[in-house]
Amino acid sequence: MSALPPRLLWFRRDLRLHDLPPLLAAAADAADALGCFVLDPRLEKSSGPRRLQFLGDSLRALSDALAGRLLITRGRPEERIPAICNAIGAKAVHISADFSPFGVRRDEAVATALADTGIALEATGSPYLVSPGRVTKDDGSPYKVFTPFLSRWREIGWRVPARSDAATVTWIDPADLPAGLSRTDPPDPGVALDIEAGELAALRRWAEFVDDGLEHYAEDRNRPDKPGTSRMSAHLKFGTIHPRTMADDLNFRDTGPGAYLRELAFRDFYAAVLHQWPESAWWNWNRNFDAIEVNTDAVAQQAFKAWKQGRTGYPIVDAGMRQLRETGFMHNRVRMITASFLVKDLHLPWQWGAQWFLEQLVDGDMASNQHGWQWAAGCGTDAAPYFRVFNPGTQEKKFDPTGDYVRRWVPELDGGDYPEPIVDHGKERAEALRRYGLISSRR
Repeated sequence: MSALPPRLLWFRRDLRLHDLPPLLAAAADAADALGCFVLDPRLEKSSGPRRLQFLGDSLRALSDALAGRLLITRGRPEERIPAICNAIGAKAVHISADFSPFGVRRDEAVATALADTGIALEATGSPYLVSPGRVTKDDGSPYKVFTPFLSRWREIGWRVPARSDAATVTWIDPADLPAGLSRTDPPDPGVALDIEAGELAALRRWAEFVDDGLEHYAEDRNRPDKPGTSRMSAHLKFGTIHPRTMADDLNFRDTGPGAYLRELAFRDFYAAVLHQWPESAWWNWNRNFDAIEVNTDAVAQQAFKAWKQGRTGYPIVDAGMRQLRETGFMHNRVRMITASFLVKDLHLPWQWGAQWFLEQLVDGDMASNQHGWQWAAGCGTDAAPYFRVFNPGTQEKKFDPTGDYVRRWVPELDGGDYPEPIVDHGKERAEALRRYGLISSRR
C-alpha cells in the first residue's frame, strides 16, 4: 500500500483505460486508486433501455478489465462521491471534464460538497478532440457557423493519445471497502443490441473500419443501403474510445479520412454550441423561431404516433423510424430525412422528435441530437434554411437507389398492407414556407 492518500478515479463518459488522461493524473504520484462509477437515478430515468444496456455492457467490460475492481454505486453524485472519499481516505477525485449543462451542474455540486472536507475535484482532458471553449474568434467570442469553426479547430489541433495504463496503478478492491458503502450491479434491461459495447469492442470495430470502410467513407456515408458508416457513435457517446485514438489514423489530405475528421469536428462544434448556449438543449437557438406556428392538437398527436411507428406512407421515412424503434440506431442521412418530415411536412415541434430520438437511440447525445434537430428545423446555428424541405421521394431515389434499405425495413411495401401517405408533401411544403414567411417578415 502507498503511504500517500488514495485517489478516486470517477468514470463517467470515459469508460476505458487507454488514452485516459485522468488515469495518468491519478497514477502520477504512485498513490493507490479506486475506480468508481455512480449510477445517477436522474440519468437512469432519462435513458432508454438500449442506451442503458450499452452503458451496462460497457461497465461490465470495464470491470472485467480491472479484474472486478470497479465500484458501481447508485445515488446522487454529490452524496456518493464524498461518501466514497471518506471511506477510503481520498484527498483527490480525478475526472474527465464534462461540458454538458447537466454535467456542469452536477460537477459544481460535487466540487462544493468535496470542498467542505478539503478534497479536490481535478478534471483532466475531456471527451472531445478540442474541448468546448477553446475554439474561439480572435476576440474570444464563440463561433456560430461551422466552416470558420472548422478552420480554427484545425489550427488549434489536439494532443497525441494519452499513454495511460491500468497497470501503473495499484487498484483498491471494492470488496475491501466498508460494508455500509452501497454497491449495485451495472444496468441490464435485457434488450438485444446490434453493436457490441466496451473498450475492446470499440478498438476492434475502429480497426475494422479503418481497414475496410474508411477509404470510401466520403462516397458511402450517405447511403443507408450500404455499410458505409463506422458505427462508432455509441462508443464516442460513452467514451469506450477517445476521438484522439481515432484521429491518430486520420488526416485531412485523403478524401475518406478527411471527411471523417470533419464529422468529428462537427461533434466538437455542437458540444461547444451547447456549452455556450445551454438553453439551446430544448429552446430554439434562433429565438425568432419561437414565433413559428406548430401543430400540437389531437390531429398532430396522431400524426406524431404514425411517425414514431413508421406508418406515414413515405417508405424512406418509415424505414428509418422502424430501424430506430427496432435497433436503437438510424443512419445519419435518414435522421435528416425523418427530422425534416416531422417539422416541415407534419409541422410538429422539433422538440417532440428530439425527445423520441433520445429515448430510442443507443448513441443519444444531447449536443449532437438537439443541434442536429435544430439544423433540420432551421432554427439552430449554421442551420439548413427553413425553405430547404427534404422531398422524401427524391431522397429515397438518390440515397437508396435500388430500394434495398427500404425493403429491409418495410417488407409489406410490395404487398397490400402499406398505408397511403398521411399528408401531401407538395401541399405541406408550401404550408411550411408560408409559416416561415410569417416569422421572416417580423424580423
